[in-house]
Amino acid sequence: MHSTERAEHLDVVVVGAGLSGIGAAGTLLRRTPDRSLAVIESRDAVGGTWDLFRYPGVRSDSDMYTLGYAKRPWGGEKSIADGDDIREYVQRTARETGVDRRIRLRQRVVAASWRSDRALWELTVLHRDPAALGEWRDGEAGTTSTITCSFLFACTGYYRYDQGFSPEIPGLDRFAGRVVHPQHWPADLEAAGKRFVVIGSGATAVTLVPALAKRGAHATMLQRSPTYVAAVPSRDRLALRLRGRLPQPIAYRVVRAKHILGSIALYQYARRRPEAMKALLKRSAAEKLPASFDVDTHFSPRYDPWDQRLCAVPGGDLFRAISAGDADVVTDRIDHVDADGIVLASGGRLDADVVVTATGLNVLMLGGMRVDVDGAAVDTGSTLAYKGMMLAGVPNLAYTIGYTNSSWTLRADLVANSVADLLVRMRRRGQAVVVPQAPAGETPTAPVIDLAAGYIRRGLHLMPRQGRRSPWTVHQNYLLDLLLFRVDPRRRDLRFQPAPARA
Repeated sequence: MHSTERAEHLDVVVVGAGLSGIGAAGTLLRRTPDRSLAVIESRDAVGGTWDLFRYPGVRSDSDMYTLGYAKRPWGGEKSIADGDDIREYVQRTARETGVDRRIRLRQRVVAASWRSDRALWELTVLHRDPAALGEWRDGEAGTTSTITCSFLFACTGYYRYDQGFSPEIPGLDRFAGRVVHPQHWPADLEAAGKRFVVIGSGATAVTLVPALAKRGAHATMLQRSPTYVAAVPSRDRLALRLRGRLPQPIAYRVVRAKHILGSIALYQYARRRPEAMKALLKRSAAEKLPASFDVDTHFSPRYDPWDQRLCAVPGGDLFRAISAGDADVVTDRIDHVDADGIVLASGGRLDADVVVTATGLNVLMLGGMRVDVDGAAVDTGSTLAYKGMMLAGVPNLAYTIGYTNSSWTLRADLVANSVADLLVRMRRRGQAVVVPQAPAGETPTAPVIDLAAGYIRRGLHLMPRQGRRSPWTVHQNYLLDLLLFRVDPRRRDLRFQPAPARA
């Protein structure tokens, strides 16, 4: 997009004001305070996922000592925190780091074009109509402007905010009650006294079911196939013991290190000894459920642990709700829906007042922006990813995708610091452009998120690809990445260039 007026220019543009974007902007302001920076956010509030999701019981699925930022200690008592507390933590971090003064709300980057002749990104920004409500949908009208930046940092996550995944369910349109997707939970929906059927078996479903039961509803989790579910403490005993005995920053680092090492050890054990891990998870669930409960049917998946993400339930709340008779788990397929509920393939039925389709996400890379390099469109789904944070052949662009087997923020912090390192090096050496370039013979293999989850399978065509060797692989190991990101002075496969003469 070209304009007769000179576009505003910034050194760095961060796209997204969620957990990743606020952390990235804070890191860049701390490490490179003299650079001009803006955070562009399509929604009308800061917080990303933690502002979007408002369903009952929404909470973290990682401990807050690692989901929290390394430089901004989590001060809450809960290790597995409520969504409201996480949202407030992200917003408070934005205020305390000065990032809030750089945020531009209700603006969406719809296109990004790299101009080699000027060594900059030209961004088309759509400004939302002040009267518009709800999530920003594709094709929505608004005024546009153009800004340019030297470096583009996409902290947009990997799923669509305006639309969750809802499979075709025969007869759902005939249901007389209410149908709700957790991604768009209605504020006026009262739970007490109602019968809920929650379709799904992932983190959202195992969170919703005990939360609805606690609010006086009867909730049934209807799953096509089971998921591994593990009870975890809602509060960290070590953190509580150290509180007041050590300075907060030191106590935070100690507890954080414990969780990092613990999650790595658990993951490695599960991958190396899957049968032993299966038996451990099954035995743990059986100990918390009535003797008559069929654990084999409802909590013993066919796949190995960590082929899909493990679901954590703080304090075993799902198991307690089932034991109390306030919740059920049914493993079956849906034949069809009628006016009063769901008819199962086995011939049974589940009567319901509310059906919740906790059926997953829709993948969206780079916030849905169209990206091109000198007019050639970038197809993320066929592009190799450098360290899981940059795209081969695409200059001065980084993105954040966190871990799938550990805390999202552990990797987000590493990526933010790696981008800051690049910017510092480039300025010190008079370089304006950095481009990842894959060596000959490096061929794409798995996507950067290598899970068997349904939303990943549906979005495979959008996911950047891994190569066969480092730095073109994603390790899902924080300690290994710590070495790769921070102690790799060669930065092999990165090509640096000075600014073009005309610039």
